[in-house]
Amino acid sequence: MPFYQRIIRRALDLGFIAVGFCRSGPPPFLAEYNRWIDAGKYGEMKWLQGHRHLKADPGAVLNDCETIISLAYPYPSKKPGTPDGFTTARYTNPESRDYHEAIKERARPLVALISGEYPGERSRICVDSAPLLERGIAYASGIGFIGKNNMLIRPGHGSYLFLAEVLTTALFPIPARKPLVSMCGTCSRCIEACPTGALERPFLLDAGKCLSYLTIEKKGPIDVETGKKMGRCFFGCDVCQEVCPFNPGPVETIESLPSIDQILHMDEEIFENRFGKTAFARAGLEKIKRNIMALREARGGGYQG
Repeated sequence: MPFYQRIIRRALDLGFIAVGFCRSGPPPFLAEYNRWIDAGKYGEMKWLQGHRHLKADPGAVLNDCETIISLAYPYPSKKPGTPDGFTTARYTNPESRDYHEAIKERARPLVALISGEYPGERSRICVDSAPLLERGIAYASGIGFIGKNNMLIRPGHGSYLFLAEVLTTALFPIPARKPLVSMCGTCSRCIEACPTGALERPFLLDAGKCLSYLTIEKKGPIDVETGKKMGRCFFGCDVCQEVCPFNPGPVETIESLPSIDQILHMDEEIFENRFGKTAFARAGLEKIKRNIMALREARGGGYQG
């Protein structure tokens, strides 16, 4: 059995739903990414400016990188919800550890497999934490296509997935795969449904307008108009995915969060004990309270829809 097939078999056993391979080198859509940066579409995330040269070459993330294994891991299609009917983005999954570490741990047996076959070679696992154009790499590896909402879409599954990469200096034969052509066709549901108009046209997102950015990354207050556009979701946004015909519907929630009143009365110690190892830790308690207050103010000071 070719070594790459052993990698695929092991990755699927570990719970990954797609595995692809590509060689190190400038990733697809690098020119488009640089134009996006030049246009200032990245909000306050100024560190992206400094990462441009790194994203052009995976070898800058792992010296002498030869091969990249691209992995997709699913997250729940149901939205976390509160008893009073508010929600957060699906990926947050408050019952699970923050995905960065959880998926890195899940991928470590693949590094062990590489080390056993290619002693002395080096590998690095990346999960949304290194300056890589992950979606471009996943596209190059053949595990999905890029939708008009800029999400990586896996036919038969959709876009509710995390991406991870194993960069390695090991040079082993990999299958030839053609990137998947976009299957969006004439559909523009994601663009039409975006609450803030952040999807300005197909494949172009103004991150500074995106609710995911505004509720997680942005510093400072959130205005009432943004609060109105948040609907009932106070952390992240899934609207462009929810309307996508490649994702399962209708929208379902699972009650896995405290009420927003309980969250507003949390102190840092309670938050740390309950959410300190989850995706909510990135934004922190004060931002989450800020988001909830914006929702409440947008609703005239109450919690009713």
